[in-house]
Amino acid sequence: MTSREQEAFGVYVHWPFCLSKCPYCDFNSHVRHAPVDEERFVRAFTREIETTAARTPGRQVSSIFLGGGTPSLMAPQTVGAVLDAIGKHWRVAPDVEVTLEANPTSVEATRFRGYRTAGVNRVSLGVQALDDDSLKALGRLHSVREALDAVAIARQAFDRYSFDLIYARPDQTPQMWADELKLAISEAAEHLSLYQLTIEEGTPFFGLHAAGKLKTPDEATARALYDVTQEVCAAHGLPAYEISNHARSGAECKHNLVYWRGEEYAGIGPGAHGRLDIDGFRHATATEKRPEAWLMRVEANGHGVVTDDLLNSEERADEFLLMGLRLAEGIDPKRYTALSGRALDPNRIKVLREEGAIAVDADGRLRVTQSGFPVLDAVVADLAA
Repeated sequence: MTSREQEAFGVYVHWPFCLSKCPYCDFNSHVRHAPVDEERFVRAFTREIETTAARTPGRQVSSIFLGGGTPSLMAPQTVGAVLDAIGKHWRVAPDVEVTLEANPTSVEATRFRGYRTAGVNRVSLGVQALDDDSLKALGRLHSVREALDAVAIARQAFDRYSFDLIYARPDQTPQMWADELKLAISEAAEHLSLYQLTIEEGTPFFGLHAAGKLKTPDEATARALYDVTQEVCAAHGLPAYEISNHARSGAECKHNLVYWRGEEYAGIGPGAHGRLDIDGFRHATATEKRPEAWLMRVEANGHGVVTDDLLNSEERADEFLLMGLRLAEGIDPKRYTALSGRALDPNRIKVLREEGAIAVDADGRLRVTQSGFPVLDAVVADLAA
């Protein structure tokens, strides 16, 4: 086996459509009231996969992630066709992880067995809250009952499943969140993604927040909610392996580890990003965001790439630091030195250690501590300076 085959290589496929746009969401998602021409999209996905694979020969795909938007709006045969195209143009590892993001509505849950047959072996459910009033406020189209029913169906159809929750919601107390989290863990089996609600510019929540009509928890409460998250999850055997992701040992999402460990991944579909190593250079790619414009580009050029930047050594190293320090396992400073051509400043490391924000393990790995994670951006900025 070559070293190229042993390295992780992920393929991200973006399905850009949703039934409705959530008021907190700033992802590349679009609502279409006419039916989506899935056959045309399959042809375009297949073409972009073929073109991208020609740029990255000899890779073995270790993980595939179908994200969105709402990929569970795709027919199972559409998913199957996309996976077939990946298998045709790249080698695929025998233990490949194939994740599909899904909404926990009854309509989509009935498709789970079809996705399993198509080749999906892990599902990630956008539950977001286990409280009906919160779900309504978040613009979700499902109820708590529907969400738990969908989790039960996922449990039957897949060996591996996960779901997302959003916390630090308006009027949420640490005790309310602890109770909700315990219910979630009892349903979650092996993996939970837990995100603090952030107010993103350009979303309806941003306008409501600016007008004082949406009040999120103050800094002290947000910190208490974060601490509760860590304590409850760790006590129930799902410690954080990344700042927002919790898993039982061995159940981490392989695809997300590709991003955080600075490994290679291809971005397929409207608005997808990629990191590809070609001729000794790291390429940062991004495709056209608008679905119909992406289609036309792929049909004309074989791909929808609109940016293809070469990252210099400093940019690569900074990205490695930014992503790697999100992980509980931290980073190997020697890899930072190899990428950037310079070592991290020992004086900055010393000060951050004394402040309790970072730790250096016996093997030299550098990682952010539990007390450092809430100020991660500042820690990264300090080390990268």
